[in-house]
Amino acid sequence: MTTQEEKILTDEMANSSPAKSVGDPGITPLSPTHIQNDTNDQVPSGMSFMVVVAIDFGTTSSGYAYAFTKEPECIHTMRRWEGGDPGVSNQKTPTTILLTPDRKFHSFGYAARDFYHDLDPSESKHWLYLEKFKMKLHTTANLSINTDLQAANGKRVKALDIFAYALAFFKEQALKELSDQTGCEFDNNDVRWVITVPAIWKMPAKQFMREAAYKSGLVSRDNPEQLIIALEPEAASIYCRKLRLHQMVDLSNQTNQNGCSPTDNVGTAMTQAAKEHVRRNRQSRTFLVENVVGELWSELEEGDRYVVVDCGGGTVDLTVHQIRLPEGHLKELYKASGGPYGSLGIDYEFEKLLCKIFGQDFIDQFKIKRPAAWVDLMIAFESRKRAAAPGRTNPLNINLPFSFIDYYKKFRGHSVEHALRKSNVDFVKWSSQGMLRMSPDAMNSLFKPTIEHIIQHLNELFEKPEVSNIKFLFLVGGFAESPLLQQAVQNMLQGRSRIIIPHDVGLTILKGAVLFGLDPSIIKVRRSPLTYGVGVLNRFVEDKHPSEKLLVKDGTRWCTDVFDTFISADQSVALGELVKRSYTPAKPSQQVIVIHVYCSEKEKVGFISESGVKKCGTLRLDVSGTESTAPRREIQTHMQFGDTEIRAMAVDVSTGRTVKASIDFLSH
Repeated sequence: MTTQEEKILTDEMANSSPAKSVGDPGITPLSPTHIQNDTNDQVPSGMSFMVVVAIDFGTTSSGYAYAFTKEPECIHTMRRWEGGDPGVSNQKTPTTILLTPDRKFHSFGYAARDFYHDLDPSESKHWLYLEKFKMKLHTTANLSINTDLQAANGKRVKALDIFAYALAFFKEQALKELSDQTGCEFDNNDVRWVITVPAIWKMPAKQFMREAAYKSGLVSRDNPEQLIIALEPEAASIYCRKLRLHQMVDLSNQTNQNGCSPTDNVGTAMTQAAKEHVRRNRQSRTFLVENVVGELWSELEEGDRYVVVDCGGGTVDLTVHQIRLPEGHLKELYKASGGPYGSLGIDYEFEKLLCKIFGQDFIDQFKIKRPAAWVDLMIAFESRKRAAAPGRTNPLNINLPFSFIDYYKKFRGHSVEHALRKSNVDFVKWSSQGMLRMSPDAMNSLFKPTIEHIIQHLNELFEKPEVSNIKFLFLVGGFAESPLLQQAVQNMLQGRSRIIIPHDVGLTILKGAVLFGLDPSIIKVRRSPLTYGVGVLNRFVEDKHPSEKLLVKDGTRWCTDVFDTFISADQSVALGELVKRSYTPAKPSQQVIVIHVYCSEKEKVGFISESGVKKCGTLRLDVSGTESTAPRREIQTHMQFGDTEIRAMAVDVSTGRTVKASIDFLSH
């Protein structure tokens, strides 16, 4: 190999003597070597689990489901939760957590909310209550192990601790239920765990979830394969393949334009037998899935395309899949897209409305001084929010907690009723029973900004050439139950695709995540959301490279900051496909090679210094203990981008020994 083809890695961490990369020049980053693996890529042979447990860690609600590997067609959803809200099905539990004043875990879900609510206000201000904290992982720009969260009383706690407490809670609940089911103590080593995350999450957020799982004792660092990170819309997609006709609503067959809530069994759209089936299913908590494809799926042909729109509490995630027969494997056609347009947006609009009526200063104070009453008010709003529908004519009443009315009078010196009269918000009235009375139009207007975001995103997606001829659009996630959202999607599509909503739509992701854990190789091709690469030195070429990048070293002219692309944004990458690079330690005594990884949303990147390119992680090769007598040590690195997480493996070419390799996206 000539020096012409050599690349020298520029790296601030090893700048005294840059590490050399002696990669096979025939391997270009844009056509990585295909090392296809037909077996299940994620499970090394010899690893067997008795059960798969999936945890759907949602922004607003969470839950788990499981299936025994010997009975993969039976998916069991978790036991019913104690507590619950009127008008809200409690198959899952709220994502709320309560810590004692000395920051120890106390309770999760309804138990946390109810206990917190019953505390005396003078006492409750010392307890740490957190809800809807998952969005912090999506919205934090520089997510790290030390990122913190704010509890309802204004105190800060480490996010990693909170996520670990929550996962430990689910581990305990699930193992207890499995032990009861099997009649003996269930061993955690027999469980394969699956945690769901939004597909639009970046790598740091996925890695953060994995770190929380290690901290919680769900799995150990020595056995990382015991945990799989599943992408929410992918999980939904896998489950939707199994749908029977009585397990879903086809909105395209609905004559009314008012949408329909899949939890209402859609009145006339279902036969009596189907209603009975759904009722039995609800009581038994065990879902039977077809071990073949479902009836809906039998209408799909090789190459057919469909979109999954996962509308949750925090995010909306869109995935485009194509079916590959005969096995029914899935191929992603366009990189996952979406944004923070979940149903939480409606809560924020409601809060803005309250600020407009009662003043931001009062609402801010009330949230800190009476945090439990604020939680009460939002629960009251939640059940009314679910009653919003396009054809509704009667007003919606929202209970104001007594402490709100009382605290407002002390704070302002006049009554809540007076504030409403004075506020010029004419579509919200005061009722003598101590309630805010909202007109249906007022409620619908709270939905408007969030739904407009989703529709705009769908419009943009459907304009992409890869997203033409879409046969089905699956609407899933808790927010998919909203008739207002259903109607907006119907109006936007104008019959271009059939809109399908599974029954128990809030559990679709959970059930799909179990199926994914049973067979992680079902999604064969994914799209890379970003362009990834490293900075290297290349031989300087006069007319090609900018003069400010010239570096002369020992008489040789080098171009600095060249971006060596591993994989490009929206590039198709198959499961098990590897990108190979070789690196050489700068000195024989070097113990660790650390290489900065850069990423960009642009498909083509020339230099690491370009705008939009940022350092996003580090590739770390631990070469200690692999010393050899060879004059040049070559460490061959294999990176895998076709999975839900990016992985690295490495081997010392001269000795054939494995080198410990890791990619870290959190602590850069």
